[in-house]
Amino acid sequence: GLRIHEYLYFQVLSPGDIRYIFTATPAKDFGGVFNTRYDQIHLVPADPPEACGELNNGVFIQDQIALVERGGCSFLSKTRVIQEHGGRAVIIADNAYDNDSFYIEMIQDSTRRTADIPALFLLGRDGYMIRRSLEQHGLPWAVISIPVNVTSIPTYEVMQPPWTFW
Repeated sequence: GLRIHEYLYFQVLSPGDIRYIFTATPAKDFGGVFNTRYDQIHLVPADPPEACGELNNGVFIQDQIALVERGGCSFLSKTRVIQEHGGRAVIIADNAYDNDSFYIEMIQDSTRRTADIPALFLLGRDGYMIRRSLEQHGLPWAVISIPVNVTSIPTYEVMQPPWTFW
């Protein structure tokens, strides 16, 4: 698995206008690790976006990965909601849409609960751009590969989002 402060990468395959490799950080002290590589899996924006309770689109999250927005409840609570809906992992994007460089450390809340699925933190700008693209195309989800091993890709071929500096 991944250790704290390491990055995990995923690539959006569709829609094509955001076909980039994105950087995320795993939760510090809760959640599982990626033991499987998913070559094509849906990244489904949660409805409601904060995923602090029952989801309107929970059926679409089953066996997929949820894109959730920060705020409203703890990172662990969001992860548990997605897990209860059968999600394989959760990517929690910062709710500061202009955040293109500051990774927040997701830590356990004080409830002593646990979660088994991987939980990742995504920069706010990246989450916003993914959701915006899906809305513009009228799509219910993106198709992604996760995790992506960027060390095996020549640097000049790594397609990173143009709004983010690595």
